[in-house]
Amino acid sequence: MFRRGFKSWAEQTSERIRLKSKLPSTAPLNPMKLADQLSVSVLSPAELPTLDPNVLRRLLNDHSESWSAVTVSQGRSHLIIVNSSHAPTRLNSSLAHELAHIILGHEPAMMFMTPASGASLRTYNEEQEEEANWLAGALLLPRDALLSIRHRGLSDEQAATEYGVSPAMLRYRFNVTGVDVQLRRGRRFHR
Repeated sequence: MFRRGFKSWAEQTSERIRLKSKLPSTAPLNPMKLADQLSVSVLSPAELPTLDPNVLRRLLNDHSESWSAVTVSQGRSHLIIVNSSHAPTRLNSSLAHELAHIILGHEPAMMFMTPASGASLRTYNEEQEEEANWLAGALLLPRDALLSIRHRGLSDEQAATEYGVSPAMLRYRFNVTGVDVQLRRGRRFHR
């Protein structure tokens, strides 16, 4: 699914970002601080001064589960609008995903409004979305952090809280990186 070497590149990128931020490779990464370092503005819909109150209500109430975040780009300038009605863990994940698109230099999706119904449609690039998902996971929970979590004996709930992610995101990263399998095999080998 990924181009050769992409997963290693994502882990190395996460490590470089932490080094630049003067964070250990095992430290939690605050996506808002990363956005600031990347000069990316992050706003909620309520912070958009010209947004119609009816649209705001629909975005945050009626259709809040239909969207998480959106990036608006103009040249090298980026603005990420996050769904402030979501839990902080989901906001972290959504923001990390959008920042991953920016770091990866992905082409923004195109949005279209259908004239007859006014419904909005957008293009979807599966490869770009998968890459952004993987890099976002590596930013929030790099392999070194996952190993540290297990070595420190943290419960999944403790680790999720420390890293500002959902338990589902934590389990996902343990599964896709194979860290738990690697540690189990290592324990059997050293018996």
